Amino acid sequence: MNILITGGASGLGEEITKDLAINKDNKVYFTYNNSKDKALALESKFTNTIGIKCDFNNSTELQSLVTSMPELDLSVLINNAYKGPIESKYFHKSNSENFLSSFENNVIPMIRITQEAIRFFRKQKNGKIITVLTSYLYNTPPIGMSIYAANKAYIEKLTKVWANENIKFNISSNSVSPSIMQTELTSAVDDRVIEQMTSSHPLKKLLTTNEVAKTITFLTTSSSQLNGVDIPLNSGVNVK
Repeated sequence: MNILITGGASGLGEEITKDLAINKDNKVYFTYNNSKDKALALESKFTNTIGIKCDFNNSTELQSLVTSMPELDLSVLINNAYKGPIESKYFHKSNSENFLSSFENNVIPMIRITQEAIRFFRKQKNGKIITVLTSYLYNTPPIGMSIYAANKAYIEKLTKVWANENIKFNISSNSVSPSIMQTELTSAVDDRVIEQMTSSHPLKKLLTTNEVAKTITFLTTSSSQLNGVDIPLNSGVNVK
């Protein structure tokens, strides 16, 4: 199975790449930008991984990736990349221009990549799209997460559109919504917020990247009957 993971050399993406690469039947392509050393380390450890340098904010590099995607003969696209760190400011103190720049940095590249994947999946009448969202869509986001939460809410609706429009071509679209994990992406989050989240967590510990990666690996092999589904990884705090 040929798989493309965006942002697959660091943080959660690195863990996803590793978990999928354990299966030697998988050929795992992953994009990276600033994590060259980690990308090389992955390629050295797993011979079935191939890193693709791509700055999603560089139009030439992004177009090069999109143009080359049919050659990858993909079965699965995993939308994981998100350019951080996450801004930690009250909504009324956030620069309105940052909403637009973050959308352009994170949502538009994902749209272009997913459009190309769907075009290819429709031709082969098979494919899976798996997208990383956030558990903040199930409950109140912490203070300072307005831009991040807004982007993820927009993407959430797109995952439903993909599921509805493409299942007749045997293309499924599912997502996972993890609670906060301590990665480079969340490095700017105030330590007091992290402490509060940990103390209020039912398990008294934060979610790990490995736990999320295992869930995504499951989705890569699940039946197409599983479609349009979001899996919250938050210890069931949204259960009513």
